Amino acid sequence: MLQGWRKLIERCLERPLACHSSGQLLAPGDKKHSAQSESLLSCTCSILLLQSSCHNVFRPQTLSRCMYRCEMAWKVKANDRPYHHLPEFKKKVFLCIKKSRYSGNAIKTYKYNVLTFLPLNLYEQFKRVANLYFLVLLILQIIPDIATLPWYTTLIPLVVVLGVTGIKDLVDDLVRLLSFRKDKTLFIHREIAWRDMQVGDVVRMKKNDFIPADILLLSSSNPNSLCYVETAELDGETNLKFKLGLRVTDERLQDERQLAEFNALIECEEPNNRLDKFMGTMLYEGKRYPLDLDNMLLRGCKIRNTEVSHGLVIFAGADTKIMKNGGKTRFKRTKIDELMNYMVYSIFVLLILVAAGLAIGHTYWYEAIGSKAWYLFDGKKQDSSYRGFLMFWGYIIALNTMVPISLYVSVEVIRLGQSKFINWDLQMYFLEKDTPAKARTTTLNEQLGQIEYIFSDKTGTLTQNIMQFKKCTIAGRSYGEPTTAAGVVLERVRPVDWSWNQYADRSFQFVDHSLVECIRSGKDKDVNEFFKLLSLCHTVMVEHKDDGLVYQAASPDEGALVTAARNFGYVFLSRTQDTITIKEMEEERTYEMLALLDFNSDRKRMSIILKFPDGRIRLYCKGADTVIYERLSPKSRHKETTQTALDIFANATLRTLCLCYKDISADEYEAWSELHQEAQVAMSDRDAALDRVYEQIESNLMLIGATAIEDKLQDGVPETIAKLAMADIKIWVLTGDKKETAENIGYSCSLLTDDMQIHYGEDVNDKLKVRQANRRLEPATYRRGKKKPAEAFFPEPGKNALIITGGWLNEILYEKKKKRRRLRLRRLGKRPPPSNPQDCQPMDDWEKEMRQIDFVDMACECEAVICCRVTPKQKGNVVSLVKKYKKAVTLSIGDGANDVNMIKTADIGVGISGQEGMQAVMSSDYAFAQFRYLERLLLVHGRWSYIRMCKFLRYFFFKNFAFTLVHFWYSFFSGYSSQVAYEDWFITLYNLCYSSLPVLLVGLLDQDVNDKLSLKFPKLYLPGQQGALFNYKNFFISLFHGIFVSLVIFFIPYGAFLQTMGQDGEAPSDYQSFAIVTASSLIFTVNLQISLETSYWTFVNCFAVLGSIAIYFGIMFDIHSAGIHVIFPSVFTFTGAASNALRQPYLWLTIILTVGISLLPVICIQFLHKSIWPSVGDKIQRNRKKYEMELLQEEKKKKAPAFERGRRSRRSAYAFSHSRGYADLISSGRSIRRRPAARGIFQESIREVPQTAAENI
Repeated sequence: MLQGWRKLIERCLERPLACHSSGQLLAPGDKKHSAQSESLLSCTCSILLLQSSCHNVFRPQTLSRCMYRCEMAWKVKANDRPYHHLPEFKKKVFLCIKKSRYSGNAIKTYKYNVLTFLPLNLYEQFKRVANLYFLVLLILQIIPDIATLPWYTTLIPLVVVLGVTGIKDLVDDLVRLLSFRKDKTLFIHREIAWRDMQVGDVVRMKKNDFIPADILLLSSSNPNSLCYVETAELDGETNLKFKLGLRVTDERLQDERQLAEFNALIECEEPNNRLDKFMGTMLYEGKRYPLDLDNMLLRGCKIRNTEVSHGLVIFAGADTKIMKNGGKTRFKRTKIDELMNYMVYSIFVLLILVAAGLAIGHTYWYEAIGSKAWYLFDGKKQDSSYRGFLMFWGYIIALNTMVPISLYVSVEVIRLGQSKFINWDLQMYFLEKDTPAKARTTTLNEQLGQIEYIFSDKTGTLTQNIMQFKKCTIAGRSYGEPTTAAGVVLERVRPVDWSWNQYADRSFQFVDHSLVECIRSGKDKDVNEFFKLLSLCHTVMVEHKDDGLVYQAASPDEGALVTAARNFGYVFLSRTQDTITIKEMEEERTYEMLALLDFNSDRKRMSIILKFPDGRIRLYCKGADTVIYERLSPKSRHKETTQTALDIFANATLRTLCLCYKDISADEYEAWSELHQEAQVAMSDRDAALDRVYEQIESNLMLIGATAIEDKLQDGVPETIAKLAMADIKIWVLTGDKKETAENIGYSCSLLTDDMQIHYGEDVNDKLKVRQANRRLEPATYRRGKKKPAEAFFPEPGKNALIITGGWLNEILYEKKKKRRRLRLRRLGKRPPPSNPQDCQPMDDWEKEMRQIDFVDMACECEAVICCRVTPKQKGNVVSLVKKYKKAVTLSIGDGANDVNMIKTADIGVGISGQEGMQAVMSSDYAFAQFRYLERLLLVHGRWSYIRMCKFLRYFFFKNFAFTLVHFWYSFFSGYSSQVAYEDWFITLYNLCYSSLPVLLVGLLDQDVNDKLSLKFPKLYLPGQQGALFNYKNFFISLFHGIFVSLVIFFIPYGAFLQTMGQDGEAPSDYQSFAIVTASSLIFTVNLQISLETSYWTFVNCFAVLGSIAIYFGIMFDIHSAGIHVIFPSVFTFTGAASNALRQPYLWLTIILTVGISLLPVICIQFLHKSIWPSVGDKIQRNRKKYEMELLQEEKKKKAPAFERGRRSRRSAYAFSHSRGYADLISSGRSIRRRPAARGIFQESIREVPQTAAENI
């Protein structure tokens, strides 16, 4: 009894559970998972004790059912709203206040309303440290004793920053509000709005309606309650999905009276974010019926091709799966962001130190001079220490511009502009699909210029994922080369004429006329059996339209095979729950389908068991050669010749499938059918049980032949990879395909070359074992925490490449379940470490980490890395390893749902809108249609964005240091009294009006060389990878540059003002004139400095520089006028100062001298750098015209082909999608429409529609 109880407890603890509060699935090992497991166990134990006390019998089945019931805690009663408000379904909200745990259907996607916008937005903005800092400063400026600047000098910039950000947030929220208030209604015996719907309501939906909640499909106007939905809003896929109702609800719930009387009780899992799973039961009229995801219509989907559907609301509002998936994603930050934040913190520390030093200076000055000077007596009885304390806060206020308030807003504006440039780039626009490039984020643009590693998917990313049937081998004979009907090889390709076949797809191309002749003659039974298998063994759905047949396939491979069979005379016409109808060379035949054994990525094959019209039972199977050959009968013929053909096909980069069959006796099928039915209703491990049953029947197969499908590389892939490699970007291919396929594609796209030494998983494992053994033998050399220079794994000269499978990856990284369990037990002290030091198993977590570091070091020594047969989780793990141990900037690119993990894990994720839906695009940061656009995204937009941002930040810090530190020098001559050197309004407007526009335009428009030269010289990308243009070295250069300029701006006017006399005989050496001269010198210096930094001049840049200077003088003369002084006498105190000071030629000469001395060292240093130590960019700029002429000549030349077929080694593939097909749907018998009464003659418009068509059925 105890043994059974313990096993069930362990099983409970190992299962993912739905969190009661959030609805998210909790993985084993999670703290919340453990807590919820304990609560489930306490519940079951209570029931167990009760049962034991009553019956003195322990039944493990009862405990299992109790655990199931505890997880199925969500109960929904049809047509009974009061039921869901019973006390048992209420949850505590606050203190004793309770409300129903069932959410209403009203949701709020906007954040603000009229009353909450201002307080909530301000709260969010003041969570930023910089904004909060300036708010504190504003409060300090209100205190009279420490206020060295008027309050408006901080308030105006702060209001502008908050206002710009607030307007942006408001616009975003208005967009969400308008989308939320779209008129969406449907019927529940009466028309009501979505927001009034509740759990348990029975609803009626019409064609093209959006589904308003997560609804259990009850019935529809289609036969067998089939309902077609489009899930583009949910997962981005545009192809139609099939949903179906239970047979019992389909038969009994068709009219409105029956729906109104429906009173079933649904017990299911609690709300969670799993879009791919649903589990529950329906209790109706005393019977229980299982429910799964095929019965659910999820919110956000759209009803298609179904006139009317009826359903029961299961989850509403915030409980729906789409809303549960609306949680926050991981916020990605750039390296420059992190560096910029640290530098702002450094500036803040510097500000405190400077303010403290000057406060101490004031303390000593007041003690020695200030307290003894009668003319400085202010009537306050304050000692020197207290005055020093006040001066500290006074200098914090006076020097606050050292911390740039407008920095973050300016950075956001620049990033927004750079994102728009990516969106507007016509050279990244794919005309065939009308798909432009899209920057889905505005925060990562400059990181595109620092990429070191690219992790790419293969199928659909490097290849087109558009499959074409090219060749085949049947009964040992290969077909597909250009030949005549008699088998004579043709020198010129002549496509087959399909006019003899009224069902043929005219876009299908085939060049071997002998195969067509063989089929039409009917002499070769193997050929006929080959194409009969292709037309019968699949999960393709068919729809009859006016213009022909439309196929909906689970994968492009399967669609290509069925289309090939159709062209060769074996046309798949229709299917029902237990039959398949095909046309065999003008003769229509119907086969009874006894079982459909669907494909999955573990089985790598699919089978169908059919009953022929003559009573024979036959199994047809197609799958990967590796799994098919293991299951062939010893009597099977043509194994060697087919294997040779497979090698040839693989060397030509074709994806292969082996086809075979098996005749089954009636007795054998009956015995197997019983086992199959038992496995179908298994309560636990149903998939494993089915796989075991499938293995029994899929044995002793007879080989027919093999198919070869071409998945072409996308245009420009080899050239793009070559360019990125020249930019020192390493490319890793992470694919689910087999090793031979991946290696083949590696050669075809120039990732692998003949001069590379390729290392496979076995070699890698051996090298890592040697390194680990050395570490154990020399523990003193490899002490924990001690970093030793890593020895090279490949000391021999030459290029290396790594090809490793997912299985070896688990073995190498200790990710197998058994190894993880050993480590966990050792960590808990329940398992001793291995006594044998040569044991290859990890002794502890440190050894596991060192093993991972070794693997990453080895892989990074290689020019190319290909990981094949990897799962989506492994893809993400590989990316995270490189990020963790190499501290490198990574980019992942893919096109399918299996790439989402690595796209989200990498620093930057790029989605390709290909043939596998839009999941990758929806999870990405950038999206476009072709892999070749990655070259332009990185080498042009990424590099430009990085250069612009670095230049902007360097200059921004410089101009603020030069501006603020003048106060520091002035303090030495003002008794450290925290008096400012400029006019108050100049301090207020400096960053807003006088110096912001030129640097903003440099951050938006500057470029060292044009886009064509950026692509021609990939080495220009290297400074970004090295972080050479913005780091702490550049920061301190900007700091010292600012210190130098502030010294010049202060001391040259100071010296000029000593003992001078103006033309009118009056001395101009007053404070106001001095402030005007220093301010004017600063404005000229910073605007001319940015002119020296500008590489790409436009009219806008020129206008910004001259306009900023003009704005300065215009505003200055206005605020120094007598008229404004009369209106605001206490605010504008520099009356007439500008006109009096600037009419003195002597002061103009002082300004010119100051600006000249400030800029002269910069000019000299730039000249020396470009003359003596020129960078790659400087050399290209110097010879720009020459290179542009070469580019024009190169464009006229034709490009040579990048790849030649026919390699030496075996690199085969198998043509299957790595996801389940439609077998479950087909075998259920409710996925098929009624067969048309008459079928006309189809013209040339008969075609196959790709998987991603917007609406196929």
